Amino acid sequence: MTDAPLILLAAGGTGGHLFPAEALGAVLIRRGYRVRLVTDHRATRYSGLFTAETTDVVPSETVRGRTPWALAKTALKLGSGALLAFNLIGRLKPAAVVGFGGYPTLPPLLAATWRKVPTLIHEQNAVMGRANRFLAPRVDAIATGFPGHETAWPALASKISNTGNPIRPAVAEAATVAYDPPAADGPLRVLVFGGSQGARVMADIVPPALQKLDPALLRRLVLTQQVRDEDMARVRAVYDRLQLTCELAPFFTDLPQRLASSQLVVSRSGAGTVAELAAIGRPGILVPLPGALDQDQFANAGVLVDAGGALRIVQPDFTPDRLAAEITALAADPAKLAQMAASARQIGRLDAAERLADVVGRVAGT
Repeated sequence: MTDAPLILLAAGGTGGHLFPAEALGAVLIRRGYRVRLVTDHRATRYSGLFTAETTDVVPSETVRGRTPWALAKTALKLGSGALLAFNLIGRLKPAAVVGFGGYPTLPPLLAATWRKVPTLIHEQNAVMGRANRFLAPRVDAIATGFPGHETAWPALASKISNTGNPIRPAVAEAATVAYDPPAADGPLRVLVFGGSQGARVMADIVPPALQKLDPALLRRLVLTQQVRDEDMARVRAVYDRLQLTCELAPFFTDLPQRLASSQLVVSRSGAGTVAELAAIGRPGILVPLPGALDQDQFANAGVLVDAGGALRIVQPDFTPDRLAAEITALAADPAKLAQMAASARQIGRLDAAERLADVVGRVAGT
C-alpha cells in the first residue's frame, strides 16, 4: 500500500466535518487509496477511521472578532498553520487534498494550491460557508451536499458536482429499517436531540410542551432525549412527575439506530442531521440554530421542508404551545407521518460517499 495514491482529508475537529470525511475515507481505502486526516486539536480525542498514526494536527483559528487585534491574531495562527501544512504536503506528496469546510481547512487547502496539488472542497450545508467561499475560486473542484449551489454561484457552476453528504456506515445500516407509523392507540416514539454539543432550547421547551399534551397521548409517548448534564436534573424532574416513559442521556453513541426506531424526530438542522434524516427516512420537526451569519441550518431544514419531509419552526416560534400543537396534530395523523417519512427518504443519498470518491478520483487523476 505504500505505493498507493495518498488522499489528504482536511476537516475541522467536530462530528459535522469528521463524519463525512470518515465516510469518504472508508470508500477511498476500499478503492485502494491511502488516506490521512489533517485537522485541528479538537479531533485529538476522536476515535474512528483515523488513528494517531494517520492524523496530522495543523494549527488553525476561527474568526471570533472583527477588531484589528482579533483579526491579526487569527491571521497569524492561520499563517503559521499554512506554513506547517506546506511542509507537510511537501513531505507526504498527496495525489489530492480534500477539504470539508470550516476554518481548519484553510491552511492545508491553501498550502495544497501553493504546491500545485489537486484540490477539492465539499460543502455540507445548503448555504456555502465562509471558509469554503474563500477557497472556492482557488480549488479545482467543489462537491456539495445539497443542490442549488450552481444557481447561487454561477461563476463556479462548472466546478460544482452535487454528490450529497457522505453518511456513516451505521446510518446506511439504519436506512434499511422501514418506517413504522404509530398505531392509533399504540406507542409514539419521539427522539429529541440538539446536535453534538446538545441544545439548551430542547431542555427549556420540550418538557413544558409535553405537560400540555392530552393525558391519553402522554401515556402513549415513548421519549428519547439528549439532555446536557447541566439540564438533566430539571428535565428529569418534570418527566418523573408526568410518569413519562423516557430515556435521557447527554450523548447517544448509537444515534443512527435510535433515528431508525423513532417515529418523530425533534432536532436542530445541521447538515449531517438533515442528511441522516433523509437517508433513513424519518419525519422531523426542525429548529434551526439561530444567529448564524450564513443561516445555514435554516436553509438545510428548507431542503426537507420543500420535499415534504419535515416541519421547520424558527426558534422564536418554538414555544411549548406550538410544539405541543404540532405533536398532537401529527400523532393524530399517522398517514401524514408516513408520507413525511417517505418524502424525506426520496431525497436521501445513500451513495453520496461513492459519488464523492468518484469526484476525488477525477481530480486526482487516478
